[in-house]
Amino acid sequence: MNPKGACTIVGVGETAVGKLPEMTTLGVQLEAIGRAVKDAGLGPKDIDGLLAIQPSNDPQRSYALTVAQAAGIHPSYATDLAIGGATPVAMVAHAVMAIVTGLCSTVVCVLGHKQATGRLEPRHGRLRDGNEDFEEPFGLLGAPAVHACVAARHMHEFGTKSEQFAAVAVAMRRHASLNANATMRKPITIQDVLESRWVVKPFHLLDCCLVSDGAGAVVVTSADRAHDFPKPPVYIWGFGEGHIAGPLQSSSLTTLGGKQASEMAYRMAGVRPKDMDFAQIYDCFTAIVMVTLEDYGFCAKGEGGPWVENGRIEIGGDLPVNTHGGLLSQGHIEGMLHITEAVKQLRGHSVEPERQVNDAKLGIVSGHGASLSAHATLILGREKP
Repeated sequence: MNPKGACTIVGVGETAVGKLPEMTTLGVQLEAIGRAVKDAGLGPKDIDGLLAIQPSNDPQRSYALTVAQAAGIHPSYATDLAIGGATPVAMVAHAVMAIVTGLCSTVVCVLGHKQATGRLEPRHGRLRDGNEDFEEPFGLLGAPAVHACVAARHMHEFGTKSEQFAAVAVAMRRHASLNANATMRKPITIQDVLESRWVVKPFHLLDCCLVSDGAGAVVVTSADRAHDFPKPPVYIWGFGEGHIAGPLQSSSLTTLGGKQASEMAYRMAGVRPKDMDFAQIYDCFTAIVMVTLEDYGFCAKGEGGPWVENGRIEIGGDLPVNTHGGLLSQGHIEGMLHITEAVKQLRGHSVEPERQVNDAKLGIVSGHGASLSAHATLILGREKP
């Protein structure tokens, strides 16, 4: 069965983001699930599938089953997924595959963390990330350093400037300033970015994403049931994944898994980059937005620097990017809120009017993670394809 248009997203839920010391890791996920299920006009008994990710601050076995039990859901299909920031997009794809193969009928995909105020319990020890033997001995420590390699290489190969990375941060902040559920809402300028402190060159502080508590969730079901729900359905047109070697093994630092993942998604959906009305691009660091836009075919490789300047990626520009503020300014929920925002935009009346993309019909969402290794792409549409 061709999965194109076979399923829809019929409910979305978000918690507050930022610092939520009063809530538990499980608690933020249950709140997001509750809001998404209510948004779909359903109850826990109507859900028979659940996808989750083990939270980094409190990992445990069979986490999806823990969440399902706490939410009052009795799933016939449930599992944990784990490809970093690519996980939320992959969850939606897995939900589609589970539904079209008959494993279940209605799936909740949820992701939540307590990265800002959570803590790793001593009994778990240090959570491994797979780089301990191969990269850390050479000094490549942490996400900022890994992604700084991409930025530095892009500057070396194509003459990209820090001011162009900064244009991404400025656009994300402008959008966050219009979003009531955003952590950082004060507008910034290119100069503000360049004058913020160094983290790992060439990244300044404002080139780097936030560290956040919070959660998001979506409800996926069959397109045959699309009009049984109170909110306009959003159709899943296409999806794809692309995975590469880690930064010390990869043949390129300026073309990542997004090229393969987006080509797969475009092919399934039967559309091209020019058909997109907006893009929700995983923005852990400003350079990744630029590289992903190139990999997705919105501009040629190496032209991302000038392409993002002069408001092109802002609301009202050629391709609004991260209309909610993204990881850089709204909150870091590993990209789940990129999906909820895309759904709201396509519904046409679920966001503040100032950040609604006019007559949005198609949008693309990216997920990126696992120290550059993982990428997933999702194409969503207002109408059934």
